[in-house]
Amino acid sequence: MATVILVRHGRTTANATGVLAGRLAGVRLDERGAEQATATGLRLAPVRLAEVVSSPLERCKQTARAISKHQPHGPSIATDRGLSECDYGDWQGRALRDLAKEPLWKVVQSQPSAAVFPGGESMRTMQDRAVEAVRRHDRLVQQQHGGDAVWLAVSHGDVIKAILADALGTHLDLFQRIQVDPASVSIVRFTEARPYVLGVNTTGGDLSWLTPAPSARQRRRKVAQDAVVGGGAGPGAAGTPS
Repeated sequence: MATVILVRHGRTTANATGVLAGRLAGVRLDERGAEQATATGLRLAPVRLAEVVSSPLERCKQTARAISKHQPHGPSIATDRGLSECDYGDWQGRALRDLAKEPLWKVVQSQPSAAVFPGGESMRTMQDRAVEAVRRHDRLVQQQHGGDAVWLAVSHGDVIKAILADALGTHLDLFQRIQVDPASVSIVRFTEARPYVLGVNTTGGDLSWLTPAPSARQRRRKVAQDAVVGGGAGPGAAGTPS
């Protein structure tokens, strides 16, 4: 099956000042965030991206453009509302230090599956529509570009954490244990057997192995989709899950 690279947008002015941006308009990358997005684009330059899909919010589109810029074939950028930030409703635009005093804050931290933001959506709804969007795009990429295709989804911290929790088979109530930093790269490969989480919250390192040589692709196709007993030989080697 295809492989999805999940990238959180770079740091924003709201992140830097401790404000919950939510879906507010006009929230853009700050100087540090632009540098982070460029660095991630350079890191992903050796990986041929079959498709780039972004949250419709500007900070994600900025990050997606910075990454696409370093792709030799310049893939177009699609947007999907399913990847948009959680609708925090009345919470958006408020300082995190003030929100931490709200009774709902403790629910978000300890039992997010029960959290419903006033005037917004529930965290469960956020996870459901984000997972649906990623799996839908993954199927389309698989159909159009084949099982070796790699594609990019640019989204938000809580959204990516919720997608990773689903891929790990982890209850949403435990998703706060997952860290997703600005412009970080997480990697999931969906198969008929199960999702394989290949990376979480990485901010450095070579990713060229995601686009294997033809010989490695042929070996990978011959391998069953079951997990390799003992752990296997690593990316691109015989015995690597496909």
